[in-house]
Amino acid sequence: MILTQPSIDPVIFSFGFLEIRWYGLAYIAAFLISVYLIKYFNNKLKSSFKNKLIDDFFIWSILGVIIGGRIGYVLIYQLDSFLFNPIYIIYIWKGGMSFHGGLIGIIISIFLFSKKNNIQFFSLADLISLVAPIGLFFGRIANFINVELIGRVTDFPFAIIYPTIDNLPRHPSQLYEAFLEGIILFIILLIIFFKSYSIDKYGQLSGFFLFFYGIFRFSIEFLREPDQHIGLFLNFLSMGQLLSIPLIFIGIIILWKKKSYV
Repeated sequence: MILTQPSIDPVIFSFGFLEIRWYGLAYIAAFLISVYLIKYFNNKLKSSFKNKLIDDFFIWSILGVIIGGRIGYVLIYQLDSFLFNPIYIIYIWKGGMSFHGGLIGIIISIFLFSKKNNIQFFSLADLISLVAPIGLFFGRIANFINVELIGRVTDFPFAIIYPTIDNLPRHPSQLYEAFLEGIILFIILLIIFFKSYSIDKYGQLSGFFLFFYGIFRFSIEFLREPDQHIGLFLNFLSMGQLLSIPLIFIGIIILWKKKSYV
């Protein structure tokens, strides 16, 4: 059974020049839900820092994700546009966010915030890692609505046709990622949190997040259409896969260094 991607306007509604888009709403929903859950998990954990610090970190996290995501996208996927017109990097309204760039941005934010407030880096990084799949889920659903990051052509029974792209059945790769990187990864981290996590295992959730995200992203990239202007390296690996390989090994190193096994 081949399905057709429903025609959903990326713009929910507009007021003159101001547009409210699904992509922006996805970010807002992810941040708000994440802040609530981080406080909940922090209370369960009875960590050494108060929830007030989580409120203070809210703006830091937004800046880290958005600035890092935009810079990462432009430098990795749109370098030619940046070299031709350097201020292109601030053209956020043109779209384009990189997960790997956003990850670096949020790591820098956590590091600076931790230093400023004299708290352990992984005490905050683990809580952020625990709720990160929520943002990934909403982000991939927004990608599906925007008809971005489409899958490769396939004869898979539940393929989807994207009428605005072509009439070929394709893997709904955005939904695969929403399921694996969002729902499944969140469940895995929840199980680890409630089964074995404690303040003496700081680093455990961060390590497992990087490891499993890297595995899931690397796997799904085989079903995702590679970026046309970049293509595949060695006719095999996409840019997303190349960037995900280090995450797998960094996750393993963190778990090994911290001896944070389940």
